[in-house]
Amino acid sequence: MPQVFVEGTVRHVDERSVSVFYRLEGEEGAPVLMFANSLGTDMDLWDEQVPEFAATLRVLRYDMRGHGRSPEVPGEYTVAELAADALRVLDALGIERVHFCGLSLGGMVGQYLGAHHPDRLASLTLCATACRIGTREVWDERIALVLGRDTTAVVDLVIPNWFTERFRQAEPRRVEAIREMLLNARPLGYAGCCAAVRDADLCGDLARIAVPTFCIAGRHDPVTPPERLEEIRERVRDPRGLAVLEAAHLVNVEARAAFNDALGRFLAEVGAL
Repeated sequence: MPQVFVEGTVRHVDERSVSVFYRLEGEEGAPVLMFANSLGTDMDLWDEQVPEFAATLRVLRYDMRGHGRSPEVPGEYTVAELAADALRVLDALGIERVHFCGLSLGGMVGQYLGAHHPDRLASLTLCATACRIGTREVWDERIALVLGRDTTAVVDLVIPNWFTERFRQAEPRRVEAIREMLLNARPLGYAGCCAAVRDADLCGDLARIAVPTFCIAGRHDPVTPPERLEEIRERVRDPRGLAVLEAAHLVNVEARAAFNDALGRFLAEVGAL
């Protein structure tokens, strides 16, 4: 089949102007696998997944507000607004349904879509996420640090949560590349997304999620440990299992081979591959 490669920006104006950068690549006419990144990273977080899945699917990635090539927007955001950004990308490309895979904040966006826009999802993969993450005090402190300086104020707090010490020692170049994503996140965009995580409580929505849902956790993740993914698996209506991989929070990077295998098996089970 012919290959497709499209990238562009979706713009939306209501009380504020929002621009979201996206990239679509892979097999023309194939089902779409949409990735949503975590707080502090951009679409390049999924570089280890694209070659494998774009060989048989269309892979859609986008940068959340204030991350990567999406400009920052002043003010606090909500998960509902971030989910609306994802839907606008789909609408701009004329895509009705996707196999959605989100990590951390991206997983919260996925939970919201699964509960409120199930018609747009063919399946849902939730990675290193939870229906509620952290406390108001933690997020308010993080917001104050970043707005008072920039993301350099939090980088040394975040990286040890993202990767185990073993991985940081074994693959310093990969860790440095991810660290640069965090340093490049704009303060207003990062802080706005922190507010979205702070205010999100999706636990009551889990029972509404009826699309096939697969969970992936990092065994050594201090942010969203496996029991938080187990909570999701137990409460959604069509659970398809929980894979626990040898990694910390950014499980798709640290355990990339096992992650790709687990995600591929699930996508094959639901008929995407």
